[in-house]
Amino acid sequence: MSSGLRHNSSKLVWLMLAGVMLGLGGFGVSNFGSSLSTIGSVGDKDITINDYALALRSEMNATSQQLGQNLTMEQARAMGIPQRVQAQLFTAAAFDNEAARIGLSVGDAEVRRRIMSLKAFHGVDGSFNRDTYKMLLQQNGLTETRFEADQRAEAARTLLQSALIGSTAAPEDFVATTTAWAHQKRDFTVGRIAASDLAEPVPAPKEADIKAYYDAHPEAFTRPETRRITYIWLTPEMLKDKVEVDQKALQDAYQARLSEYVTPEARMVERLVYPTEADAAAAKARLDKGEATFETLVNERGLTLADIDLGEVTEADLGAAGKAVFALTEPGVVGPLPSDLGPALYAMNGIIAAKNASFDDAQEDLKQGVALDRARRKILDETSNISDLLASGASLEEVAKETGMEVGTVAYNSESEDGIVGYESFRKVADSVTADSFPEVADLEDGGIFALRLDGIDPPAVKPLDEVRDKAAEEWTKAETHKRLQAMAEEAKAKISAGSSLESLGLITTAYKGLVRDGFIEGISPAVVQKIFGMAPGTTEVFEDGTVFNVVKMTNVMDADPADPELAQSVAQLQAQAAQSLAGDMLQLFTESLQANAKITVDQSAIEAVQAQIQ
Repeated sequence: MSSGLRHNSSKLVWLMLAGVMLGLGGFGVSNFGSSLSTIGSVGDKDITINDYALALRSEMNATSQQLGQNLTMEQARAMGIPQRVQAQLFTAAAFDNEAARIGLSVGDAEVRRRIMSLKAFHGVDGSFNRDTYKMLLQQNGLTETRFEADQRAEAARTLLQSALIGSTAAPEDFVATTTAWAHQKRDFTVGRIAASDLAEPVPAPKEADIKAYYDAHPEAFTRPETRRITYIWLTPEMLKDKVEVDQKALQDAYQARLSEYVTPEARMVERLVYPTEADAAAAKARLDKGEATFETLVNERGLTLADIDLGEVTEADLGAAGKAVFALTEPGVVGPLPSDLGPALYAMNGIIAAKNASFDDAQEDLKQGVALDRARRKILDETSNISDLLASGASLEEVAKETGMEVGTVAYNSESEDGIVGYESFRKVADSVTADSFPEVADLEDGGIFALRLDGIDPPAVKPLDEVRDKAAEEWTKAETHKRLQAMAEEAKAKISAGSSLESLGLITTAYKGLVRDGFIEGISPAVVQKIFGMAPGTTEVFEDGTVFNVVKMTNVMDADPADPELAQSVAQLQAQAAQSLAGDMLQLFTESLQANAKITVDQSAIEAVQAQIQ
């Protein structure tokens, strides 16, 4: 059946309209008890549960074919498929309602022409076959009257849509100005000034220099608010050498983790499914001739490499295709070969050797794992006792002495990162603890536990110079180097303005001819390249780029060449894109108007009932 504009209208139109209706939120939607006959309506146009079920199944089947796996309803919900289908159906109903309101329709001849042109109804001779027509409608639970009514409505929607967007065109001035700007070129010369170009290295700072920089930049040497914290903690790593591990435990662990130590040979594989064997063979032929890459073939199917990635698979995982894929001794593509979803090409990207580690080989690794696991259990057993001690009023130091936990202190702030501060769970508690907080046992990410006490909070303060002397000296050197390089660059600019050439200044220079606006210059950031394109002919500018200063002399600005075939191609592309954008905007505004003027109802229970049937 027809499911609205989706099947016979442009994809762009549907994307714009579905975007407007997605979620059906904010447009006066109301909910009613389910009659299990419709999922809702727009004005006088109902959307039947059969319409929704068929459209939803169709969309899920199409997505399953693209991804190479059968979708469950849960996966479809996660991908937003039900919402997208609902948006399409409600938008189509809005157009149907408007077409009926203004009396827009088509005659029987147009309906007949549309039906007879559908290839699904053609027989072996390539012409319309009435028996095939009846059979397919019956298989889909449709009557001729209903299907022909759907075709009539779809034709009316197409007329309404065409009237809206048929005459949209991009403004000529916009297209001409934009493409001319994009295709301008520049000739210029760049002289780069780095620290190695200074006449002499920046000397080590004197004590007065360090002190002056320290005094002028207190923010660089300010310690953030610091919390003085006492803590006790116990981790599996602390206990692992104190627990006993017997051979039986190691044997049991080996059997439980056997799949880690004994694994069959595997391959990294991508699978690209095609509708028919002929399609897959034609694609493989293009690949073999070098007419297309595997990624190109994937993109042509509307997919990405991530969509078709099977990950690590064994020969058995691939079924009938396994032998041919595993026969490859280096990365390559084989096929067509069978798959559960149809003929496919298989790209093998890596070989993973089989593993066969014996118990003796794995024993040391097993011992570490079993010891840590037993240590975690020992900590878990002790947690209740430690909590009781804290609840009884014992101090952290007393608890540590009685239980063997380690006690420590830390000056904690945003710069801290070592030891227990590396645990996110500790940082979370440390950030929120107050002087009135009662120490409580909390878990660490590795199975350990801790408890802490806030001893005090020190406000932000400038660190003593003796503590940051090396950093202050380093920062002074950077600042002094920057100052000297900037002065050297400005001096070079002044000399060029006075008549000297950039090349005569003793700098390493590079001349660029015909650079396009989005061109790449090694060693110069795109941001600086864009600044260069803002220069006028004959001017000289200095652009800082990290630790380097670029002295740029602009020699020529070239407008776009009207005879450049790339310009003509850009004009055509921009005209098409702008026209599509305008058409989309017009459709969106029109659809919003329809929604504002026609009452929309949604029966959520009916929607959920349909989805439950497709689980």
